[in-house]
Amino acid sequence: MASESVTLFLLCTVVMMVVKILLGFSKRNNYKFPPGPTPLPYIGNMHMLDIERQDKTLTELSKKYGPVFTFHFGPTKAVVLVGYEANKDALVSANYDFGLRGPIPISDDFQVNHGVIFSNGELWKVTRRFTLSILRDLGMGKGPIEERIIEELQFLNAAIQSHNGKPFDKKVFYLAPPNITFGMLFGRRFDYDNPTFQRMITLMDDIVINTGTPGAKYYNVFPILKPFLKEPALVVDRINKLNEILKVLFKESQEVKSEDSFRTYAEAFVQKDEREKVTEETEKIFTERNFLASAFDVMLGGTETTATTIQWCILLLTKYPHLQKKAHDEIESVIGLERPPRWDDQKVLPYCLAIAHEAQRYASIFQYLPHLTPTDIHFRDYFLPKGTTVIPLFTSVLYDETQWETPNQFNPNHFLDADGKFLKKDAFYPFSKGRRVCAGESLARMELFLFITGMLQKFTFTPPPGMTTDDIDISPVPVFTMRTKNYKVCATPRV
Repeated sequence: MASESVTLFLLCTVVMMVVKILLGFSKRNNYKFPPGPTPLPYIGNMHMLDIERQDKTLTELSKKYGPVFTFHFGPTKAVVLVGYEANKDALVSANYDFGLRGPIPISDDFQVNHGVIFSNGELWKVTRRFTLSILRDLGMGKGPIEERIIEELQFLNAAIQSHNGKPFDKKVFYLAPPNITFGMLFGRRFDYDNPTFQRMITLMDDIVINTGTPGAKYYNVFPILKPFLKEPALVVDRINKLNEILKVLFKESQEVKSEDSFRTYAEAFVQKDEREKVTEETEKIFTERNFLASAFDVMLGGTETTATTIQWCILLLTKYPHLQKKAHDEIESVIGLERPPRWDDQKVLPYCLAIAHEAQRYASIFQYLPHLTPTDIHFRDYFLPKGTTVIPLFTSVLYDETQWETPNQFNPNHFLDADGKFLKKDAFYPFSKGRRVCAGESLARMELFLFITGMLQKFTFTPPPGMTTDDIDISPVPVFTMRTKNYKVCATPRV
């Protein structure tokens, strides 16, 4: 009798396994991916890809296969979204279907599903919600942070003035945004020549460069290459060194925290850590590890992207002095050359606001950040399985010929109507859209307007002696972000 029961149990188990396999096979047969180039074994379509300017290759392929197509990044079968309509349909109209972050091995090595940019699941939801709430409480997009930006603008202008009209490096334009970020994180402002400040900027610079090398990009596709590439270990080393500094600043926050109030993101994080209730079903979220990852993400979003956009803007205005003059004339006629600009001035300085937006559009700082489907989804005429990598190509939106009159030119008129008033554009995607939209968007918008307008109020930017505007190279350098090439510029005070 016992042997019959065992036999029956085994038979039922086998039948269930066969049914499961057949159902799975049937379901896989029902999946429908978009068309795309035929992949080669293992390498997929990588032989077709410009590893540094992937956006160019993918945009060109969309002319043959359409705005939604399949591209094999090695063994990973990905769906690429090109142009405004495709990205809007996915990131905005179906934002929950495309809400997960896709794998990026070079960053996953050090974030390990922590922080607000590269994580997923409950940890991401809680950390992002907390981060947005605290940054708003600390004044993001409001009066308190505006005062800090205006104060920092004076230090930035003083640093520019110290060169007395002689050529100086673009690095000067990188100095102001970090202090806004550090102020929100730790309540600290650093002098520009402070060794700790310089060390953090240097480490961030190394990380941004080394996560965007061809080796790092190949590693993202073929993680098996890790032992043969220098970038994975180099990036982790720089992260560890940056974290040593952040740990000291975090410890200081633990020592000065209040029970009932907080002045910084770090203090709020410590309070949350102490009040967090953890059960067997939940994981501890407000740990030092998650703070370090979140602080890095805030620094990446609040420093690298904003500072790099400012560098782009000054380079472009130096190359096109007639556009710079229009901004000068608007500033002088509306607010004059004395009082610093305010955030409310965006309403009466539409050309300056348009310049800040056009610099973001033209620079297109991120080619893309991969997404992942959380479940099986229907999208347009396709049926994609859970875990499909999706590539929302931001560059293709910001350069979409159906949305921008002269997409390949730096043209502030893209954001002005026929009467010269500022014009919001739905295809403005520098912060992404949907569930993964940049948490610091309102802060970045305020910083860019105030820093750019405030510098143009005080200075005229020109090429170094012996160099003409025709000599200025505005082709990008693709690292983790899209940076300008190294350049020098002269700043003449406006009186």
